[in-house]
Amino acid sequence: MARKKKELPVIEQVEIVDVAAEGKAIARVNDLVVFVPFVAPGDIVDLQLHRRKHKYAEGRVLKIHKYSDVRTEPFCSHFGICGGCKWQHLPYEQQLFYKQKQVEDNLIRIGKISLPEISPIKGSSKIQFYRNKLEFTFSNKSWLTQEELNSEQTFDCRNALGFHIPGMFDKVLDIKKCWLQDDISNLIRLEIRKYTIEHNYPFFDLREQSGLMRNIIVRTASTGEIMLIVVFFRKDTEKIQALMSHIAEVFPQITSLLYVINQKANDTITDQKVHVFRGRDYIIESMEDLQFKIGPKSFYQTNSEQAYELYKIVRDFAGLNGTELVYDLYTGTGTIANFIASQAHKVIGIEYVPEAIEDAKVNSALNGIENILFYAGDMKDILTQDFINEHGRPDVIITDPPRAGMHDDVIKTILFAEPGKIVYVSCNPATQARDLGLLDEKYKVTRVQPVDMFPHTHHVENVVLLKKK
Repeated sequence: MARKKKELPVIEQVEIVDVAAEGKAIARVNDLVVFVPFVAPGDIVDLQLHRRKHKYAEGRVLKIHKYSDVRTEPFCSHFGICGGCKWQHLPYEQQLFYKQKQVEDNLIRIGKISLPEISPIKGSSKIQFYRNKLEFTFSNKSWLTQEELNSEQTFDCRNALGFHIPGMFDKVLDIKKCWLQDDISNLIRLEIRKYTIEHNYPFFDLREQSGLMRNIIVRTASTGEIMLIVVFFRKDTEKIQALMSHIAEVFPQITSLLYVINQKANDTITDQKVHVFRGRDYIIESMEDLQFKIGPKSFYQTNSEQAYELYKIVRDFAGLNGTELVYDLYTGTGTIANFIASQAHKVIGIEYVPEAIEDAKVNSALNGIENILFYAGDMKDILTQDFINEHGRPDVIITDPPRAGMHDDVIKTILFAEPGKIVYVSCNPATQARDLGLLDEKYKVTRVQPVDMFPHTHHVENVVLLKKK
């Protein structure tokens, strides 16, 4: 006899009291902390609990009895389903308030170190259409919303071109309009969707790993240049040529029109051959008097305008006068290294990804910068005491590690190198706070500047200046 499925508990008339990590909000029910998405502090709601642990649970809203006074109307029709912009229901000033609070809470609670006054967060001048890169996925089984399921309409065509539903690899929401990237991105996506459906191009089946249309990637630059990469699952020369010719005709402004045939189980194209259908295999981004070549596999900060503000803060914190040896750790494609090179005597950039280092070298050459050396390899293996003995002790270290923060060995080597200043850029204030605690042995935090790179999300960047005690 089949066991009856246990009914999930429902708690009524609960007040949402705060904002938590990962963009969720918090309700407290006796001693139980409940994490709830898409609500705001001050909302009064009925919750259904799931994933209950000893002291916390996840909850989903069944009904909202009273809306918070701090709420605003989300501008995107996909809000609450797509999962990409979880804070659209909060006014931008409130978003900045909670991001500032996240930085302060992490540095105080985890770092447990002496801190200066933390500067007010630098908001983004653009809070819509601010991204320079988006990737969309094809699926032959679109995600149906509750309204669609409750309606009487039939869905003979389930083809979708959009974003994955959070936590569901095989479910894709068909996106009508995305507010994250210049509207040319929407026009290109919708035209490709229309053409491929009208001409019976099979959309990808994510479970069966079959079909033709797999992904598109749209990159835009502040220079006005546009890159489109169309990813097919298999080689169908006739259909590929027809679609790419149609795109080239409808969108002559695309400066880099590329395609990839990816037959792997995953969507990454870093190990795939990129074919140029029309134009160049790169676009040009600019920042001050510098130019950066962005290829189909290149990393570049996805909010170009705010990246410029971030790098100006880094340069200001570094306080260079032209005599310094600077180490730029986790240099990526060398954007910060190239940005500060004119004010330093010499810069050494280190990065794990060899392809990123090749991009960094190309961008240095493009800008006629000759005082940078780049090294590729695992940071903890390259940045050793021997490396410092060979290249010299840095006057300034700039470090911009991934979300996991810095490896203990890297921190030990920094402490051995004893630079006068460390500028620590982080996309995760929690791991940054942990690392600052380890650096506290020899360094004092003197400036803290949070920066919002991603409006309507919980993500926040933070820049810290440390000086040798």
